[in-house]
Parts: sequence; structure tokens; C-alpha cells
Amino acid sequence: MQRCLELAQQAAGQTAPNPMVGSVIVQAGQPVGEGFHPGAGHPHAEVFAIQAAGDRTLGSTLYVNLEPCNHFGRTPPCTETVIQAGIHQVVVGMIDPDSRVAGSGVQRLREAGIEVIVGVEEAACQKLNEAFVHRVTQHAPLGILKYAMTLDGKIATTTGHSTWVTGPEARATVHRLRSTCDAVIVGGNTVRRDNPHLTTHGQSTHTPLRVVMSRALNLPTTAHLWQTEQAPTLVFTSEKASPQQQDALTHQGVEVLVLPDLKPRAVMAELYQRGCAAVLWECGGTLAAHAIADRSVQKVWAFIAPKIIGGVLAPSPVGNLHLHEMTDAIALQHLKWRAVGPDLLVEGYLNWPEPDYTS
Repeated sequence: MQRCLELAQQAAGQTAPNPMVGSVIVQAGQPVGEGFHPGAGHPHAEVFAIQAAGDRTLGSTLYVNLEPCNHFGRTPPCTETVIQAGIHQVVVGMIDPDSRVAGSGVQRLREAGIEVIVGVEEAACQKLNEAFVHRVTQHAPLGILKYAMTLDGKIATTTGHSTWVTGPEARATVHRLRSTCDAVIVGGNTVRRDNPHLTTHGQSTHTPLRVVMSRALNLPTTAHLWQTEQAPTLVFTSEKASPQQQDALTHQGVEVLVLPDLKPRAVMAELYQRGCAAVLWECGGTLAAHAIADRSVQKVWAFIAPKIIGGVLAPSPVGNLHLHEMTDAIALQHLKWRAVGPDLLVEGYLNWPEPDYTS
């Protein structure tokens, strides 16, 4: 099962709206075939593993980190392929939360006389596909807020200078994080101040959709984000935006979408419709606060640099949440921390009930 997870991880950031899945076939204690799902529209992991095993599938055991599908989508149901291959036993990491599967795959295999074991390395399987699970159960992408701050909680100096808060190891880690996401969001201020690329800088062949939220489209005429040869850029704006500004961006190959209510929740709803599962917020403090208040953020990656800047007016990573008592603070749970070069990375999940995005 751990090998299944390793295989599945090879397609990180490229499978949405599908999950990451790896599969291994074992015959007489020896692996004889393996594969992973490379992306939507392609065959599933079990199919690749069965093809690799060839005529050695009869009486074998198939391992897969997610329950085999039992419905027709872009590809036929995997359960029938497994049954036809003469596989004797199937070991499943976790049940698929998708209502089109949700146990029916296991049921179909058992009806065909195949022994099925469920729940092997289940926690690790859930972790690998947490964005997929969130998307399927909450009908919205998983939002990850990433920021880098000094030891005294500043993301820039009082002049706005922020290059660089953290070291090269932390920045490379962020580039790898981007490669696992389907979209990365910034606000207009970030475009104006930092002129970011928002690419993976060679850490992966996959670069997420680059997203900008700008109510008035008061954006520079030239920016790295308008260079769409390497990765597409989508700008969300409001009905107040100048049509001339919209045309100027469109002429450069940037997609511009007007939303009646330009809020994080509306942006996440649109990205959900586009198939996104994991969305990275790399914005400034004001937009970060709006995203948290809108419950568009479920997870936090906070890089802390051993530096002190000072300054009452120096910006912090999260703006005003209108919380007046320390007891109102939003706690993080399932915390992990590790050193990344000279910096510290703290990961955690915002401790609130899962929101209902369907209401």
C-alpha cells in the first residue's frame, strides 16, 4: 500500500477533479505489475497495473489506495476490469467518498467472489487525497493559506519590501507545494508590489492556474502573470472594472471573469466548477483575512524566519478578522512543524466544522 501511495504521488497536481491513485499487483509474493492514474480522461491505476502484469493476474492480489470505481464516467468501471483479469483478492486503502462509488465498488467485487480487504494504511490514504475528499464532500476546493513572516509576525517592512523573508530552501518548498495545487490566488496588491511569477520554478513540469482577484483592475500593464506561455492566468474582477482594462488583459492572453459579488467564496465556487481540488492562497493580509472569514481556507502553511523587523505599521500575514477576545481566536489543529533550512514551517488545519458550500 505504501508503494501505491508513492506511485499515486507521481501525478500530484495533475489529476483533479480525480483523485491520486496508485496500484500494485502481487503474484506469489512478488510484484508483477504497477501503475498510477495520470489524470482525468486517462485509464485508472488498476488498468495500468493489470496491463503491466499481463497474463500473471490470474489468482493475484491487487493493492490500490482508493476503492475501484463502479460507474461509467470518462472511462469504464475498474471493477469489471479487475473481475475479468481473474484477480483473487483486492486490498483497498480507503472507500471512495464520491457518491457514485461510496462502497459500491467493494460490493461489486465481493459479489463476483473476490476477497476484499478495506482500510490498510487508511490514514495515509486519506491524507494523500485530502483535497479530493474535501472537494467531493464539501463541493468546494480545499483552500491552503501560505505565508512567510519574520519572528515578530511581519511579512514585509514598513516600506512594503519583502524580498526575501525566508531562505532558498523555504522558497523551493513553496514551489513544490504549488506543483501539487490546481490554482494559486493572489490579490492586486501582490501583483503591483511583487510582480510574482507564481510558477514552480523548475520543481515540476506542472504549474497551477494563476489567479488574481482585483475589484477595479488597477493593475500594471506589464507583469510576469500576463506572460501566459508557461501557465494560464485568470483574473476575477467586479462589475466596476473598466472595460478598457479588461480588453487590455484579454489582448495579452489573460482570461478575465466578472463576478457580481467578488468574494473568496464566489471565486472558490468558480474554481470548483473548473475542476480544481487544491487551491493555494498566496495573498496579502487583507485578502487572507477575507478568505479565512469566508471559510475558503481550511489549511495553513506558515513559514517563520528567525528575523526581527519591527515597526507598528509593518504588514502582518492576516488582516482584521474583527475578533476582540483571545478566546475568539481561530485555533489550529493537527499541527506539524519542521525546520526548512534556517526557517520553521508550521502546518495545521483551521479548527472549525466543515462548511456547507451547497447552501
